[in-house]
Amino acid sequence: MTQRVIGGTLRNFSELFLKWNKSINLSAAKTTAEIDDHIIDSLHIVPHLVGRQRVLDVGSGGGFPVVVAAVECPDTLFLAIEPVHKKHAFIRTAARELGLVNLEALAIRIEDHDVRDYDAATSRATFDLVDWLRMGLDHVRPGGIVLGFEGITRSDLPSAVQRHPYELADKTRAIVSLRKPD
Repeated sequence: MTQRVIGGTLRNFSELFLKWNKSINLSAAKTTAEIDDHIIDSLHIVPHLVGRQRVLDVGSGGGFPVVVAAVECPDTLFLAIEPVHKKHAFIRTAARELGLVNLEALAIRIEDHDVRDYDAATSRATFDLVDWLRMGLDHVRPGGIVLGFEGITRSDLPSAVQRHPYELADKTRAIVSLRKPD
């Protein structure tokens, strides 16, 4: 896969992430190259979100993939749920400084969020993938999708899961999607 050049708003996000990460440890990514890898990984979810009106991102942490998706899908409304207050503050700051009027953040746990009609729900490296798919289905409307990131192919995912493989740093990864029946 050809490495994408990170520029514009995504570069601004990378710089903001790097600055905040020095103070509050958003992730183990410490260099621009490592942050760019997270951005590139997050970009793989974007095609699955295009045309969706409302997307829930759970365990948003340092903004991967939700900030990246909000940049790339300006007509989609994103809600980031992050219970760790310092990470929640970062996401709110990123939304404000990057002009992402389509991104809102709440400092709550998923168990305390009772909205159940999102078009899509995403999570990256927050929960066990099987647990996330089950949990996510509870928050999307009928016909909505739950998306997760698979680093190593798993045999225990529900049979209805679709895999969308891609290469990142010479490793095969996949976006997995599970549609909630109508």
